[in-house]
Amino acid sequence: MDVFLTTERLRLRAFTEADADVAALFALDNDPDVMRYLNGGKPTSLAAIRTRSLPHLLHDYPCLGTRGFWAAEDKARGGFLGWFEFRPLEEHSAEVVELGYRLNKAAWGRGYATEGCRALIDKGFGELGVERVTANTMTVNTGSRRVMEKAGLRFVRGFRSEWPEAIEGSEEGEVEYELTRADWGG
Repeated sequence: MDVFLTTERLRLRAFTEADADVAALFALDNDPDVMRYLNGGKPTSLAAIRTRSLPHLLHDYPCLGTRGFWAAEDKARGGFLGWFEFRPLEEHSAEVVELGYRLNKAAWGRGYATEGCRALIDKGFGELGVERVTANTMTVNTGSRRVMEKAGLRFVRGFRSEWPEAIEGSEEGEVEYELTRADWGG
């Protein structure tokens, strides 16, 4: 198992081809509450996970010397909690990375998202040469906005983007948060 980092309660490891057959990844992308602010809660087929999602999760970024997505596991019990994203916005530059996560409902409200985000931010600024961390969500996604703030990111702007299909809350737009190396204080 290729462990990227550990925290007090989390182990973040690289995804593998075997994850396409893991029921937990399929269940994560098929929970309407988990997917509410991503696609309106619509189900994702196993074929879509294998052909679209998993290649994205397996992508290596040479500028970071690592992947941009990691499976999150409970360090004590070993169970799959979801995944974290810390990937460059530009393929060949580690200067600006996007922070994100997708956790199953059992992990909600327990501080895992904040813990994982803080650890990734510290690793990015401390070891990977990152200069700016950015994160976006829907304006109405107050839970994710709180995580961004607890992880040290600050509100930058509200904006509107085109959605392929409008979902509940998309009419309110999106928000961008950021943290720069200069403001990090790590």
